[in-house]
This record gives sequence, C-alpha cells and structure tokens, in this order.
Amino acid sequence: MQSWSSHAIYETLYSQIMSLEIKPGATMRENALCEQFGVSRTPIRSVLQELRIAGLIEVTPYKSTRVTRLDFDTISQQIYLRCAVETAVLLDYCKVCTPERMAQLRNRNEALRRLAAQPAPDPNAFYDLDSRLHESWFLATRKDQLWQLIQTAQNSYSRFRMLDLVEAGNYTQIVAEHDVLLDAIQRCDREAIRRECFRHLYGGVNRLGEELSTKYADYFVPGTHWPAPLEQEAKS
Repeated sequence: MQSWSSHAIYETLYSQIMSLEIKPGATMRENALCEQFGVSRTPIRSVLQELRIAGLIEVTPYKSTRVTRLDFDTISQQIYLRCAVETAVLLDYCKVCTPERMAQLRNRNEALRRLAAQPAPDPNAFYDLDSRLHESWFLATRKDQLWQLIQTAQNSYSRFRMLDLVEAGNYTQIVAEHDVLLDAIQRCDREAIRRECFRHLYGGVNRLGEELSTKYADYFVPGTHWPAPLEQEAKS
C-alpha cells in the first residue's frame, strides 16, 4: 500500500482540481479523503488549508468544503492581461525569430496536431505541449520571469482552458489557431500578430459560447455576467 505524504496528497488533489477531474463546485469530505489516501485527519486538514490558500477550495466551518467555482470576471481580466503581455512579447520575438526557431514552433504545433488527432487526446499532455509552444517566444526574448509570473497568477484561467479541452474537446480548433498565428509570425506581420493573438487567447470564450451560460453554468459563480462573443480585432 502506498504511503502518502502531505505533499503528495496536495499535488494529487491540486492536479485533479486543475484538470477538472474534480469539478468546480464539487464537495470534498474529510472522511472520504482520509479513506482515499489512508491517512488521518491531520494531514488532510493541512492539505485542505493549502488548497484554500491557493484559492482552489472554500471552507464553510461545520458545513462543507467545496472546490471553488470559476469566476468569469477574474478569468476575463487574466485573459486581458495575458493578451497585452503576450502580444508585446510576440512583437519582440519577430526580431529574433530565426528559421531554426520557426521550425521549432512548427514542430511543436505538429506534435499538438498529432495528439489532437488521437481518438481520446490526453488533455493534460495537450495542455503541457501548448504551454511549451507559448513559452518559446518568452524564452527567446529573455522574458522567462514574465512567463513564470503570468503562470503563477492564472489558476482560474488555467481551469477555464481545461474546460475547453476536457469538456468541449476543442483540440483541433486550438491547433488551427496556432497555424494562423505562426503564419503571421513568419511574415513578421505586426497587425496580424496583434489580431491573431487576441483571437487565440480569447478563443475559449468564443468556442464555448452559449454553453458557458447553459451546459457549464454550474461551474461558475452564481450571477455571472456573460459577455457577447469577443470577435473584435486588437487595436494597434
């Protein structure tokens, strides 16, 4: 029988929440977790406290512990921030994008395409490969600390991106958006880069569309204000 440390339990639950294996709004019971991991209440309570600090669960004393629902207002602001930052990085990347670097980007998107073509794509593997593609232009422009900063502040957006994959299965659409963006980078077309970066990062909002307020409404905080599809182009 596996002996679970508090760290291992935290990493397991964190991964399950982030990948939507444990759904937003789901109840987490101490007794069930103790039985699942074969440990006492003490390490479980410590782990739940860490998850609460990370903003992934909310605890109502003597009542319930639930996975936090997604806050669309927070997600929208996180996308806005990432769009502004990543567009600027991509424009810098055009100045250092060699044929070798362009080939690497194409190869990474081809790996995503192969994964998307599988009968049952692994959403976690796709998410990781997708992140490596986007990370490429941050590293090439020596903006690695900026990449780490936006990653650590985007738990809500990361779960939203997993919703796009796990529940909606929009793998091929994401790869196709990469194709258009990479074409713009190769041409060093600054206006197209602004436009396609905007469309790509807001892509999940458009792909999920009306299902956000219907099929997936229970995943979001009550009273969420749902926007119209975001098809506008980025301004210069």
